[in-house]
Amino acid sequence: MSGFVGRERELASLAGLLDEIRAGRTDERGRALLLRGRRRVGKSRLVEEFCEGAGVPWVYFTATAGESAAREREEFVRVVVEESTLPEREEFRGLTSPSWVGLLRQLAAALPADQPSIMVIDEVPHLVAGDPAFEGALQTAWDRYLSRRPVLLIGVGSDLSMMTMMTEYGRPFHQRATEMVLAPLSPAAVQELTSLPPADAIDAYLITGGLPLVCRQWLPGMTVPEFLQRSFADPISALVVSGERSLAAEFPTELRARKVLSIVGGEGERTFANIARRYGADGAPLAPGSLSQALASLIEKGLVIAETPLSTRPAPKDKRYGVADPYLRFWLTFVEPALPVLERGRADLAMARWERRWHSWRGNAVEPVIRNAVARLLPSSQWPGAVAVGAWWPRSNQPQIDLVAADREPVAREVVFVGTIKWREQSPLTGGDAAELARDALAVPGVTVQTPLVGVSRSGVEASGLAAVWQPADLLDAWR
Repeated sequence: MSGFVGRERELASLAGLLDEIRAGRTDERGRALLLRGRRRVGKSRLVEEFCEGAGVPWVYFTATAGESAAREREEFVRVVVEESTLPEREEFRGLTSPSWVGLLRQLAAALPADQPSIMVIDEVPHLVAGDPAFEGALQTAWDRYLSRRPVLLIGVGSDLSMMTMMTEYGRPFHQRATEMVLAPLSPAAVQELTSLPPADAIDAYLITGGLPLVCRQWLPGMTVPEFLQRSFADPISALVVSGERSLAAEFPTELRARKVLSIVGGEGERTFANIARRYGADGAPLAPGSLSQALASLIEKGLVIAETPLSTRPAPKDKRYGVADPYLRFWLTFVEPALPVLERGRADLAMARWERRWHSWRGNAVEPVIRNAVARLLPSSQWPGAVAVGAWWPRSNQPQIDLVAADREPVAREVVFVGTIKWREQSPLTGGDAAELARDALAVPGVTVQTPLVGVSRSGVEASGLAAVWQPADLLDAWR
């Protein structure tokens, strides 16, 4: 697996499923897995890497968006005959079938009975969209034919809502498959790929979002400005094109939701009222119901998250929205607005925009990554009751508390600690920062003068009296 960094756990999980089939430790001879994840996160490459190293016969079929069901079945037959390693693949040559059930029944007969094999259907949502009967056909073929062979069936899809829906109660494939979600590479894996110091590696994660295709273009030791200069100078670099291609696939027709996403991610508007106001500033105002619908669609797609303040008092009306994916957040802010100048070969203008906004943008963008890291470090022996991590803000947005740990969410019984995040390039977390935290934290419902105070700093700490301090290396350890 040379050069295949950060996926060791997922490869081991896939190998474990194959071992179960090989050892006959399942009620049925076969196993099914539904693998989902954001576009360009590396799902197909992971599965191909696994198939090529598994040492068993395999077939890998990829569906095409908008293709007819009949044409997909023809392509499936061609792939089995010309691209698979199944020993009986020649029996498929010239085969036709009016239904997926018949075709998959024929495939089951061609699968080895005396050794495991792998069958991959990539972009399952395309098949479901093109043929409403496909889900039922897959369930029938699995129950009657495929599950009786020692085969690992892997269904792969980027449409998160569709892939999740396939396993819900009442759907044909309910309780027939194990589920796996492939996340982007972790900040620790990004550091391994880039060979950067911890603080710079976290910056690299904010830019790449852990997308393997983008990370692989970051040469080891390359600084952030060097990587951006190189990427901006190439209009087809992964950093430049991945966002546009992903969003074109996500929003072929949903122009309203796409514009809302740009307002949240590119312009940094986070409240319902401000998003609506900004939308209307560019043209016709957006009715509250229409905005709610657009935000719900973005949340369902996994592109946007909605957060509420974490404390002992419920605050559902103080909801804030943010882009879930760090790479997409960076792309919407720095790449999308620069596309016209990048097409003219003016990487210098894109770099100038980045230099003007980077430090203030990074200070906000790093906060959810840090909260995620702290959440992974908890609960601990020091704070056994800390199981939820968030932030707190009032309706006026003043004061804001960067880090809140509690015994539960969304409404806590107890606030375990509160903290401040200072991600400054040169200046450490000072005693003045700690004093400001102690003063402001008393506004948080559930916080008292006895509530422990903690800090997170990019550039060291010069404050005393904090119950804990995390620095960049500590945060990366949360993913190791």
